[in-house]
Amino acid sequence: MSLPPRVPESSKPLPPGAKSPPAIPAATVVLVRDGAAGMEVFMVVRHHEIDFASGALVFPGGKLDKGDFDPALRPLAEGGEGLDDMGFALRVGAIREAFEECGVLFARDASGRMVDAARFAALAPYRAALVDGKLDMLGFLTQEKLTLAMDGMAHFAHWITPDGMPKRFDTHFFLAAVPPGHDAVHDGSESVDSVWIPPLQAVAEAEAGQRTMVFPTRLNLKKLGCNRTVAEAMATARAARVVTVLPKVQRLPDRRVLVIPVEAGYGGSEFTVQA
Repeated sequence: MSLPPRVPESSKPLPPGAKSPPAIPAATVVLVRDGAAGMEVFMVVRHHEIDFASGALVFPGGKLDKGDFDPALRPLAEGGEGLDDMGFALRVGAIREAFEECGVLFARDASGRMVDAARFAALAPYRAALVDGKLDMLGFLTQEKLTLAMDGMAHFAHWITPDGMPKRFDTHFFLAAVPPGHDAVHDGSESVDSVWIPPLQAVAEAEAGQRTMVFPTRLNLKKLGCNRTVAEAMATARAARVVTVLPKVQRLPDRRVLVIPVEAGYGGSEFTVQA
């Protein structure tokens, strides 16, 4: 019998009656590749001093920056046509976070070719400038004559942290195949370890108590694990309708039950997590 996932201290609920903070817009990138034993997903282990999901196995991502909303980025992106301002900024944020946190860049050069390993080596120093706020995405793309490759990403999921939690995020997940020649690695700062792992293996290790994993990560891995290849996963995501998930918490004496829309496609509507 599998156990409910362990809950990091930063994800424990607020005391009864405490006011919930607003949900912060955030973007997460679910990087996948085809491995010898099937599709693998790239995940990182959060630093233990991070104030949200510390020590947990997660997808790379983070909150949006002010620069992600710059309208001047519109002409410097492929695949962003027809998106509203938030939808566009979320994809900018997902690409930025992938670059900053795991050294993967979804961008094309002036000739229209995806940035390869050789070009990436020259661009890598920009990661620190972006993290430190010394440069924004517009400045980076303009200086290097790059265009964001939003067309390589598929909207995969949308989760909002429930009321009653100490830190809340309004997070959109984007599925993307890692570009050829890019070696995803953890940054050694926000994340201290990383792994390419089959989605369902990651779930099994979490349910066996071998890894710490928050609830949305576990369910999104299960959903991803229904696909055998990257091509299948991308096609499934592009064809699916993303249903917003704002879990409702039911507190019982020995556990919490989270209720989500069955239409979101996670194989049910009620899930038990530890108190």
